[in-house]
Amino acid sequence: MALPILYSYRRCPYAMRARMALWAAQVQFEVREVSLRDKPAHLLQISPKGTVPVLQLPDDTVLEQSLDIMQWALAQHDPQGWLHADREAVNHFISINDGDFKKALDRYKYPERYPEQQQLFYRQQGEQFLQALETVLQQHRFLLSDSASVADVAIFPFIRQFAAVDAEWFAGSAYPQLRAWLNGWLESALFVQIMRKFPTYIEST
Repeated sequence: MALPILYSYRRCPYAMRARMALWAAQVQFEVREVSLRDKPAHLLQISPKGTVPVLQLPDDTVLEQSLDIMQWALAQHDPQGWLHADREAVNHFISINDGDFKKALDRYKYPERYPEQQQLFYRQQGEQFLQALETVLQQHRFLLSDSASVADVAIFPFIRQFAAVDAEWFAGSAYPQLRAWLNGWLESALFVQIMRKFPTYIEST
C-alpha cells in the first residue's frame, strides 16, 4: 500500500510542525528530506512553489500548507486531543505567529538583510508576542488550557527559532513560563523523534 509522501526540511519550522502532527497522529508516511538548493523534480511537479512541507496523499491529493497537513493528520487520528481547543482562539494565536511575529523573527534573525532598523528593534517587535504568550502561560500549562492543542504545536518551532538567535538573552529574559513551555517541547519524546536526521532524498534517474 502506498504511503503519503512528505517533502520536508529538518530545520524548517513549518515542516517541524507538520511532522509533529503526523507523528502524533501515528500516520505512516515516507519522509523525503530535500536540499533547498537542489529540489527534487517531483516536488516541483506537484507543488511548483517549491517550499516545504508538501504532503502527497496516495490518491494524489497534494497539501502544500503546513496547517493543512496538520489538520489532515489529526483528522485521521488525534489521540492527544489537539483539535479539541476552541477554534477561534487557535486561529487567533496562529495568525499572529504566522503574521507579525514571523515577520519580526525573520528580521531579528537576519538583521543584515533589513538594515532599516537595528536588531534590537526587531527583537522588541517580536517580544510583543512573547509577552502575550507569557501572560497566558501564567494561567495554564499550555497556550489555551492545561492540555496541549494544535496552537502550541504550530507555534513552538518559531519560538524555538526566536530563542536561539541570542540564547543567553532569552535565558535571562522576563519570560519564565514561556521558557518552561519551550523546554517542555524541546525535551519531549515527540520532538526528539521528528528531529531524527534523514539522508537527503535523491531521485532515481
